[in-house]
Amino acid sequence: MERPEDLNYHITPKLPKRMDFRIGIIGSGAIVRNCHLKAYTDAGFLPYGIGARNRDRCQEIALQYDIPNVYDNWKDLIDDPNIEILDIAVPPDKQLEVVRYAVAKPYIKGILCQKPLAMNLTEAKEIVKLCKEAKVKLGVNSNMRYDHSIRALKSVLEQGLLGKPVLATIDMRAIPHWQSFLEEYDHIEILNMGIHHIDAFRYLFGDPERITALTRHDPRTTFNHIDGISQYTFQYADELMATSLDDVWAWQGEAVEKDIYIKWRVEGLDGMAQGYIGWCFDPAAPSTMEFTCKQYPNQWIRPKWDFQWFPDAFRGTMAQLLCAVEEDREPEISGEDNLRSMACVEACYQSIKEERTVRFDEIDIAL
Repeated sequence: MERPEDLNYHITPKLPKRMDFRIGIIGSGAIVRNCHLKAYTDAGFLPYGIGARNRDRCQEIALQYDIPNVYDNWKDLIDDPNIEILDIAVPPDKQLEVVRYAVAKPYIKGILCQKPLAMNLTEAKEIVKLCKEAKVKLGVNSNMRYDHSIRALKSVLEQGLLGKPVLATIDMRAIPHWQSFLEEYDHIEILNMGIHHIDAFRYLFGDPERITALTRHDPRTTFNHIDGISQYTFQYADELMATSLDDVWAWQGEAVEKDIYIKWRVEGLDGMAQGYIGWCFDPAAPSTMEFTCKQYPNQWIRPKWDFQWFPDAFRGTMAQLLCAVEEDREPEISGEDNLRSMACVEACYQSIKEERTVRFDEIDIAL
């Protein structure tokens, strides 16, 4: 029997053989600066150009990361025939417009969209269809799949160390940094934060059979919104339940002590695993994972790594797209796969609106 210290958790993403694909980045926000480009340069990828509405900020970022080309706007960037890969980092209601323009360019080989892919499933389908018809590889930056604790959990599950999964939970007590553009939306938490957890459940366990969701107003969020503090449960054909409580209230202000965390836990017939996502700690820290199981009795096994969800997971989401372009295959986190996560989001909102459990097959994901 393999010793626990020799287990392979498969946390390192596969990299393309060709590392100099010319990447054009659309956007100049904090996540682009501190996550996308930090991860890409650490991995050895080639950010070739950056373009957004704020040219001055693009220029600052270009100097920081030695990006040779700066454009006045995203159309100018896409018009450069040297660009091979697009990294689109704009609000979800703007992605369709950018994709529609980009797929007309024969030199664009791959596009990485952010999650959520769109504001709703209908627009997400159009993005996927546009890329499919243009034969452009479409990947989605569902970066929690490349958090190292989630990756290690997936490996432990696939090796059967926990046995048949019985119950999975995510307990989030954290306050996301809502971007200002979200004030224009009424779909807030599930579409923009919960989608991480929804996609992680799908990555780990596949598509659910039924989905039930509840929500209430977030007292801190002053603009109109449907979903603030949210709870949603996935039920599977084999009786597995996967549930997430997304508490974005979490801290009531300066006079109250903080207890901020994102904890996940999976219980199986033969063992149990749990961990913390280190993104929300202050300062941020690597995510952790530990498990105990019958195969290695009477002990906790605690692998260690120095990587963090933000920014290090962004290496994997870009790498899986570059490998797909290089090998002429679908990305691991393809647009069509992501439609199934968007369908789960749609089912959550339908469940909230109609106050009932929604079957996954009620949601039409056909292109």
